[in-house]
Amino acid sequence: MSAAVAMAATGLWGAGSPAAARPVVPAVAPGLAPEADVSHHGHVSLWEDRLGVRLESANSGPWDLADVTVRLRFSAPLAGSQGLPQGCLRGGRSTVLCRMGPLPADGEIRRAALDLRLGSRPAEVVMRVDTVWSGGVRDRAPRNNEHEVLAPATGDAYAF
Repeated sequence: MSAAVAMAATGLWGAGSPAAARPVVPAVAPGLAPEADVSHHGHVSLWEDRLGVRLESANSGPWDLADVTVRLRFSAPLAGSQGLPQGCLRGGRSTVLCRMGPLPADGEIRRAALDLRLGSRPAEVVMRVDTVWSGGVRDRAPRNNEHEVLAPATGDAYAF
C-alpha cells in the first residue's frame, strides 16, 4: 500500500468528514453577488508512471460555501481504470474532479490525496488546478485557486 493510499485510508488526507454540518449561507441583498476567496495549495510528485497529488482547499470568506469542486488537469493521459479517493471522479482521459465539500469562511482546510497511474512514463507532467464549482459564489481573488505546475520525473514534490 502506498503512503498516499495509507493516508487516505486513515483519513489523514480525506476530503473532510461526510457528517460535517453544511455551513449556513446568508441571504444576499438584491443586486449584490456573494463573494468568497477559495484557495488551493499543495504539491505534485512524478516518478516513473506514478503521480502523487496532495491538495488543500480553504475559503477566506467573507461567504461560506456549501460545496466546492476542484479540477486537476494533466498534460499526460491517466492510465485506464484506477481507484480514486472518495469524492473524486474521472472527468476525461487526463482530468480528475474532486468534491472538496463545504468550505466555511473561517479558512478551515479540506484535504485530498491522490495516487494516480499514468498511461506512460513521461519525463515531465504539467498539472493545472482550478475551481469548477462553488455554488455560484464569485471568487474575489482567483489567482490563489488557479495554478499550473511543472513536475519533472524526479520524485520530488513541486509546490503550488
